[in-house]
Amino acid sequence: MSNEKAKMILDKNYQIAKVDERIYGSFIEHLGRAVYGGIYEPGHPEADEQGFRKDVIELVKELQVPIVRYPGGNMVSAYNWEDGVGPKKDRPRRLELAWRTTETNEMGTNEFVDWAKKANSDVMMAVNLGTRGIDAARNLLEYTNHASGTYYSDLRRSHGYEQPHNIKTWCLGNEMDGPWQVGHKTAYEYGRIAQETGKAMKLVDPSIELVACGSSNTGMPTFPEYEATTLDIAYNEIDYISLHQYYGNRSNDTANYLAKNMDMDHFIKTVTSTCDYIKAKHRSKKTINLSFDEWNVWYHSNEADKKIGPWAIAPPQLEDHYNFEDALLVGSMLITFLQHADRVKMACLAQLVNVIAPIMTENNGRSWKQTIFYPYMHTSIYGRGFSLKPILTSPKYDSKDFTDVPYIDSAAVYNEEKEEVTIFIVNKHLESSIPIDIDVRSFEDYQLVEHIVLENDDMKAVNTASNQSVSPNFNKESKLSDGSLVALLGKASWNVIRLKKNKK
Repeated sequence: MSNEKAKMILDKNYQIAKVDERIYGSFIEHLGRAVYGGIYEPGHPEADEQGFRKDVIELVKELQVPIVRYPGGNMVSAYNWEDGVGPKKDRPRRLELAWRTTETNEMGTNEFVDWAKKANSDVMMAVNLGTRGIDAARNLLEYTNHASGTYYSDLRRSHGYEQPHNIKTWCLGNEMDGPWQVGHKTAYEYGRIAQETGKAMKLVDPSIELVACGSSNTGMPTFPEYEATTLDIAYNEIDYISLHQYYGNRSNDTANYLAKNMDMDHFIKTVTSTCDYIKAKHRSKKTINLSFDEWNVWYHSNEADKKIGPWAIAPPQLEDHYNFEDALLVGSMLITFLQHADRVKMACLAQLVNVIAPIMTENNGRSWKQTIFYPYMHTSIYGRGFSLKPILTSPKYDSKDFTDVPYIDSAAVYNEEKEEVTIFIVNKHLESSIPIDIDVRSFEDYQLVEHIVLENDDMKAVNTASNQSVSPNFNKESKLSDGSLVALLGKASWNVIRLKKNKK
């Protein structure tokens, strides 16, 4: 065991912000087996009357996903929404250009809204600003949100949906800074189309919230100028700016890999300061918040994807099989969101089923939880309330790309209504347990409910349909007395420590 110790002070008054539950959102794109074979598989033994897999819906409900982004992703930038509504027998098959597959359009807007309701989730809808623009976006919004008496609202009613869907959150395109994007735009070009599309959409429905595209990752040569220019042009029309980031361990350097949430932290701080600079420049009273609407680990499937031929229907693309170290980084990324709860108001784990996802399925077969399912589930369930600012003293290490990396990542959430506080901790030390002493005197008459742990001696351990080798257990040695919580954080571990007020 290491000689090094960690200390923390947790006070209910040290509040960062109320957590917007939408930071536990996810994403379903028409890509690979996310839709076909993932959430939708008519003929599967678990399929309901609409062809939705009930086993998958139950797993999504376990995660308590509050919002799901749809239908893309890169796919949306050449997508005609009209192809996916109306009688299925009349829907066209299209060449899907982003992932070079054949899109059958069996699933579309109405079906996805139905699925989201069954999964207890809201929809974050994206519009095509690649090959299309203002007209298609305003028409889709009229179709989904206008009650009746106009062409597109009555078209929806003729398709069997009398009541409007009332979708409140809308993405103005996807990754428009990326040269890989169909309809890629410079920051000025995108800022103008986002401004004018947003203006038209808010004339149709003033109650909606709009998310503008920011940079696709921190390595983009136009970052953060893309955000600055877009915001400068479209500031009055938009409510959020998006961030996307994926990490991988290609060099098999675990210590460096587990430090990559420090890059995410820097990304969030840079975008926040860019937003605030434009706010100051415009003398505006409006604050632009952040939507981190694509984030995850993504690298395991890169080589396999190169071997997939073009124009197949729902081929197994981007099917990362996550290991234990991936779960630790995902936990640290979730902690990073909670540390920035004052500005990160939405986030979407990309994606939800099969495609770089916490849930995997077999066609016509089983479904199971990947390693990353657990930190995502724990934070979603227990991370609702006020994000607190832990005063943390942690030993540190240096890695290839990062200096002064704290071995301990931590966030805490206080749910005043339920009289609960939950502490989320990752210990990144690969060889040693680290004892921690947490001062919780501010939470008088609270007791320790449980200390959940995700740990494994094999950093590369994966879960399969038949073997859940990475799953939570409990640390029964942790103690709380006289306002001091003492715990031993196992080497390379994800920890969820739950406290609740005594009922007298």
